[in-house]
Amino acid sequence: MNEVIKKNGINYGIILGTISILITASIYATDLKLFTNMWIGIVSIVIFLVIGIVLVTKTKKQLNGFITFKEAFTVYFLAAAIGATMSVLFNILLFNVIDPEAKATVNEYAVEYAVNMMKKFNTPTEAITKTVEEMQKTDNYSPFNLLKGLAFSFIFSAIFGALLALIFRNKTSNIE
Repeated sequence: MNEVIKKNGINYGIILGTISILITASIYATDLKLFTNMWIGIVSIVIFLVIGIVLVTKTKKQLNGFITFKEAFTVYFLAAAIGATMSVLFNILLFNVIDPEAKATVNEYAVEYAVNMMKKFNTPTEAITKTVEEMQKTDNYSPFNLLKGLAFSFIFSAIFGALLALIFRNKTSNIE
């Protein structure tokens, strides 16, 4: 692997992971209800996507303006995988070791949020009841479910990384 790709992927992965951990820790310290705030989630995703674009752009510049599909994909995916892994490991530690009660509180807020949303859309009471029962059975912050979420994060990162690589690769290069 090219040293620029490796160095940038690792450095930006650590940056992404650190930002994610800081966001989670800030929400945890401020108000657990913020874990159900859709806008915080959207803003976080936009921040991570912008950082990914900056990463690929910077890497292309460091490679004298030439980047293949494989290089662009690799640098982004490496960073995203490191960042997501750091985030999930922090969440496992926070919600299963440091403060296991917090995950029950966050789940209660998530149920409350889901019920309010379903009521806004005139969802039948029986459907709301069934959804609440399912949500109460699920431990979204268990190590298994967090790791399952990490797998989905890898899939999303691969898709976004492929799109970025298509956009930023040199058009004269083959998809390598």
